[in-house]
Amino acid sequence: MRHTPAGAAFTELILELFRLNGCVLAEGDRLTAPEGLSSARWQVMGAIDEGPQTVSGIARRMGLTRQSVQRTVNELARSGIVRMLENPDHKRAKLVDLAPAGRAALDAVTVRQGVWANVAADGIAPARLADAVDLLRELRQRLESSNNR
Repeated sequence: MRHTPAGAAFTELILELFRLNGCVLAEGDRLTAPEGLSSARWQVMGAIDEGPQTVSGIARRMGLTRQSVQRTVNELARSGIVRMLENPDHKRAKLVDLAPAGRAALDAVTVRQGVWANVAADGIAPARLADAVDLLRELRQRLESSNNR
């Protein structure tokens, strides 16, 4: 089947997103390495930065599978980066929270990420970046709603 012009442009966007994702993951691994972390661990830590979450909640928020988040949380807990808290809303679904060591590690990575983001975005108008965020959000929401039919 041939693509419509919009379908071809969407396909090109997806391919570029795959390439960008590879670059972002590699840079994330570089930024987190001094703290003994990885991009995957950083992603989970970022999801609980604003407060404790269940594994399922982290997975939904980040667009990951519950099983992959559970594996990462288990590794982080063994390393003392996160701690498991009782969940008043659910006996079995514990809340994942940053331990003090996790807070320190996330703060250190956040400083390095800020420097990297500033360099990467230098010379790009903030409005262009905001437009890109809006487009990606719209596409994600369309895909999420089509997957829930």
